[in-house]
Amino acid sequence: MSTENIKNGELQKLIDIRNERLQKIFEGGGKKSIAKQKERNKLTARERINYLVDKGSSFIEIGAFAGYEMYEEQGGCPAGGTVAGVGYVSGRQCVIVANDQTVKAGAWFPITGKKNLRMQEISMQNNLPVIYLVDSAGVFLPMQDEIFPDKEHFGRIFFNNAQMSARGINQIAAVMGACVAGGAYLPIMSDEVLMVEGAGSIYLAGPYLVKAAIGEDVDTETLGGAVTHTEISGIADYKFKTEEECLDQVKRLMDKLGEKENAGFNRQKSKKPKSDVEDLYNIVSTQSVKPYDMMEVIKCIVDESEFDQYKEEYGKTIICGYGRIDGWAVGIVANQRKIVKSKKGEMQMGGVIYNDSADKAARFILNCNQKKIPLVFLQDVTGFMVGSRSEHAGIIKDGAKMVNAVANSVVPKITIIIGNSYGAGNYAMCGKAYDPRFIYAWPTAKIAVMGGEQAAKTLLQIQVAAMKSKGEVVSQEDESKLLNEIKDRYEKQTSPYYAAARLWVDAIIDPVETRTVISEGIHAANHNPVMQTLQTGVFQV
Repeated sequence: MSTENIKNGELQKLIDIRNERLQKIFEGGGKKSIAKQKERNKLTARERINYLVDKGSSFIEIGAFAGYEMYEEQGGCPAGGTVAGVGYVSGRQCVIVANDQTVKAGAWFPITGKKNLRMQEISMQNNLPVIYLVDSAGVFLPMQDEIFPDKEHFGRIFFNNAQMSARGINQIAAVMGACVAGGAYLPIMSDEVLMVEGAGSIYLAGPYLVKAAIGEDVDTETLGGAVTHTEISGIADYKFKTEEECLDQVKRLMDKLGEKENAGFNRQKSKKPKSDVEDLYNIVSTQSVKPYDMMEVIKCIVDESEFDQYKEEYGKTIICGYGRIDGWAVGIVANQRKIVKSKKGEMQMGGVIYNDSADKAARFILNCNQKKIPLVFLQDVTGFMVGSRSEHAGIIKDGAKMVNAVANSVVPKITIIIGNSYGAGNYAMCGKAYDPRFIYAWPTAKIAVMGGEQAAKTLLQIQVAAMKSKGEVVSQEDESKLLNEIKDRYEKQTSPYYAAARLWVDAIIDPVETRTVISEGIHAANHNPVMQTLQTGVFQV
């Protein structure tokens, strides 16, 4: 397939939009803020990560769109004020979290806390070491009530620090800028602390607050600089003249970590798919109602395009089967988007979960747990089938069976939202609420309780009925205008950017990156050998 053909595709246009938005996000707080960082001989958060990670290795950025189009009254918060992801340092896969000082001096917004907790969750779920690159002014005070006191707020990070240490998860903190107030506990609760002279500082209260509180005049370096904490307080372990020297020491520390037992997921030599991965650009349409054959997508993702279907002639609106992705053995559960014929000869809509599909998927998920095979969910689902026939056949019972299997699954689950992700279909196909180890969206993804058209018409009926009950006259023109307003608002909320801004998904990916993010996700999961025994509890058979 020629590059020209790819660039003319509908999907490629969406990818171009994604890339343009990412480039803007990569500027952090803007060129002026970056220039100020350079004046202080400091690297930006992204430069620090680029220097730290192994050259030529994969770095999967998590939460680049966190905070997107949020906090506009406060001037915005690109990437949630934190650059983070999963990468390799000295050959060891690890989680990296770097405060972006160019965004409000690295202050913590509500989404910053959520993103940092997500990164710690990834570390704990997958038993990965964490490297914190600290440069933050602390909590963004105008929004302190939304970041400080609750269970999933700022303080939970230190709770996690303690839990991770108890589990033997290595944590390294490199302090390259301010580390203030409650934030000062993060490096001190890490296993080792490195500081850059003249730049890094750690204290519970800065010079101005100390003056106001106890009347003492003290400068930043004397109060909590690198010399103070390596020679007097003993809080820090190493000090360095430059950031590069500091990061080099982080690499040396990572290089000496001992190997641990892994989970033992099966992997063979990686083989490329026989189908061209770039065919993905033309298989899936940007029109969410347009059918396509999900098997074509699978063949672009699995090694040598080989896929062993499970119960191929039963429950055809969900495809289940075994394959390999970059050598890793996987079980794939995918919504079939083309119209299919059921065992009774009835035509079934693509993307809808019917009774037999739910039954098949539940059984397959249990099989993968029995065999210790990681699960990959490819979502393009409009929900479960409705109507009297489905209700009489027990669609709720069969749907509950599938949801039960997904919820209690103990093998790693990785979810890719390709298209629609509506209602209970989102749950059954391992949406965010069902603890996938990683969850990614294509630019074509739409996440909501139901489709925009259906939701808009439902909301319109409710609003029109309320207006008429008050004696208001509602014309056809009024209804049409109101419908469009509702539809526009709803469509914005179903966008993958709306989801990524709130961390309902970890990232919006180019479809050709799908193999890579799945492979890296299973590699991460393989670091954690601790798996519970599958228990499904009570459900109706």
